[in-house]
Amino acid sequence: MVGDPAIFGILTVSDRAHSGEYEDEGGPSILGFFEEAIASKWSHHYRIVPDEIDSVSSTLIEMVDELGCDVVVTTGGTGPAKRDITPEATEMVCDRIMPGFGEQMRSISLEFVPTAILSRQIGGIRNNCLIFNLPGRPKAIRETIDEIWKAVPYCVDLLNGPYIDMNDDVCNAFRPKNARRR
Repeated sequence: MVGDPAIFGILTVSDRAHSGEYEDEGGPSILGFFEEAIASKWSHHYRIVPDEIDSVSSTLIEMVDELGCDVVVTTGGTGPAKRDITPEATEMVCDRIMPGFGEQMRSISLEFVPTAILSRQIGGIRNNCLIFNLPGRPKAIRETIDEIWKAVPYCVDLLNGPYIDMNDDVCNAFRPKNARRR
């Protein structure tokens, strides 16, 4: 799979961004990370949906099953408010949950804010695609994705996806020595 471009999905979950009440900042923050950190070829699909479980779950399914995403990263809708349903929608569409993603994201965020314990972020796998939920604010997104992504390329390897090469000065991803290809 070396040389095959990775396909990333970016899904912003927000009633207000979807309605145009305000400009989405979460999705562009994730895209900015990809532009800085990914050294190999890649493309992306980007969607904004309202905080509706059917909209989120159907878009996740579309991104994985129809658009062929290798990784889908969501932003928004992970708190305790009644309309925060991103973790439930993610869990609905995943074949397997990866508890370490949520645990690590909360651990990272706790270094910055005590309210990180209110986050319900999760990660999971649908078919051969890794899906995980990030916070909604750009600062929190970068604090989290910069650390979490260190495990993502090897996870994609294990799912038989494309080899994701990184700009190590931005994100030094971990792979066992026998899994490195450069």
